[in-house]
This record gives sequence, structure tokens and C-alpha cells, in this order.
Amino acid sequence: MSQPLQDKVALVAGATRGAGRGIAVELGAAGATVYVTGRSTRARRSEYDRPETIEDTADLVTEAGGQGIAVPTDHLDPAQVRTLVDRVDDEQGRLDILVNDIWGGEKLFAWDTTVWEHNLDNGLRLLRLAVETHAITNHTALPLLLRRPGGLVVEMTDGTADYNRDNYRVNFFYDLAKASVLRMAFSLGHELGPRGATAVALTPGWLRSEMMLEHFGVREDNWRDALDKVPHFAISETPRYVGRAVVALAADPHVSRFNGRSLSSGALAREYGFTDLDGSRPDAWRYLVEVQDADRPADTTGYR
Repeated sequence: MSQPLQDKVALVAGATRGAGRGIAVELGAAGATVYVTGRSTRARRSEYDRPETIEDTADLVTEAGGQGIAVPTDHLDPAQVRTLVDRVDDEQGRLDILVNDIWGGEKLFAWDTTVWEHNLDNGLRLLRLAVETHAITNHTALPLLLRRPGGLVVEMTDGTADYNRDNYRVNFFYDLAKASVLRMAFSLGHELGPRGATAVALTPGWLRSEMMLEHFGVREDNWRDALDKVPHFAISETPRYVGRAVVALAADPHVSRFNGRSLSSGALAREYGFTDLDGSRPDAWRYLVEVQDADRPADTTGYR
């Protein structure tokens, strides 16, 4: 099997579960050495109180063909992030790919709740976890990434710039967090581009994460059983799909053409020709606009 990233070193910040885990595993399948970080370990769970751990993710990376290295890190703590980056430098002497997928806000927001009605502590905590962590990680890791030309930074968010510009996303705090990460990639593009690196914002579509599958009472092997209750879930995708998008970007010698831009897994699948695990190419953000938001019946024909 081709491993186009065999000599590359990646850091996936926030790789315990969901998109972060899918990205880390696909980077491993492409041959990369992947440092995976998060707060949930086999010894201690984060406030999510879920069973997924960074050690499990690292094992999956290694099983896929790469080298997975788990490093417990709270990305709100600059000292811990500095220790992490120093370790990558000491062990590898380089960093080629930085994926900022730190989130941690899933249990902190309330749907369709105004800013004055929302729990303020939860809203501010969400912003810290979703925005401040990315800023701290970029501040600390980018000097190492810039040591060699051709580095790639991927800022993970929810929604494309076009979609989020025209649509209110969940509530004030959630909307602000996701818009901030989109703008962060744009800003990084201006700073990294002249220095030989590339920054992009990337969103998956409707992600069949561990938490989403559990919410609908299904597993990956029977996820379609949820369609009776949530028909538009038919456009959903695995976390590995957006992982393949990151691999395609990292292996592209001309990736700089995307510098500062907002990208999606579905659009990149059309660009590079990769598929999800089932061989399909779901294009969720186009589907949302043209089918779901247009109040049309669920039908993924032409969208996956």
C-alpha cells in the first residue's frame, strides 16, 4: 500500500475521538509518525467522561501502518503545550503537519438559546476550549513547523466559510467559536504563506462520531437504522473521510493553492478522488443547502 507520508511527522491536537481520531488513523495509514493529544487517557477521563482514550488512538495509528505516540496534553495550559512541542522536537527534530482539532465543547452548549439565556460559564468555557487552545498550540508549535518549508496547518471547524456566513449555527457561543476558527485559518495563511507553509480551515460533513452514533442509538455497522427517525442522516460520513482529506492535502506538492481557504471533506473528495470507507463521496454541505435547508425530502442521489 502506498504511504505518501512515510517520512512526515504530524501532531493531531485533540485526537481522542471523532474527527481527530479519524485524521490521526489516516495519517498513520499514509505512513506518518503521529503525535496524538487529548485529556482522556487510560488513567484519567476528561469531563466528557467517555471511554475513548488517546492511547487507543495511538494504537490505531500504529495498526494502520504509522507510528502513534500518545501525549496527554491540556491545550489550555501553555506549559503543557510547550512540553509537548519540545518532546516532538527532541524526538523528531521536525513537524510537518499540525492539525488543530481541539474542541471539548459538546456538553457546554444549548441549542437555540439566546446569549442572555445561555449559561455564561459554559459559554465562556466553550470559547476557551474551541479558540484559545488553537491559539496557544499555534503560538507554540509553528516555529518548529516553519523550520522546514512545506508545512501544513489544518484548523478543524464545523461548517464552511460560505455556509457559516449565511447561517446562524446553534447559538451565539457555538456560532462565534466556529467562525473564529475559520478566520484563524485565514489569518494564519497570511502569516505562513510567505514563510513557505500553508494553513487551511477544514470541516467534515455530518460526522458519524462515537458520540453521534450513541446519540442515535446505533453503531457504525448499523447506522442506517437511524434514518427512520432522522432521514437526512443519510448524508453522514465516517471520521476517516475527513482524515483522507487531510492526507490528500498533506501529500499534495501544490497544496499552497488552498492557503487561507475554507475547505470541506466532500469538496476535497471531488478534487482528489478519495472516498469514504464505503466507497462513496458524501458532499454534506452542498446537500444541506440544496436538500435539507430547502425542505426537500431526504435523497442523497447525486450527493454521495
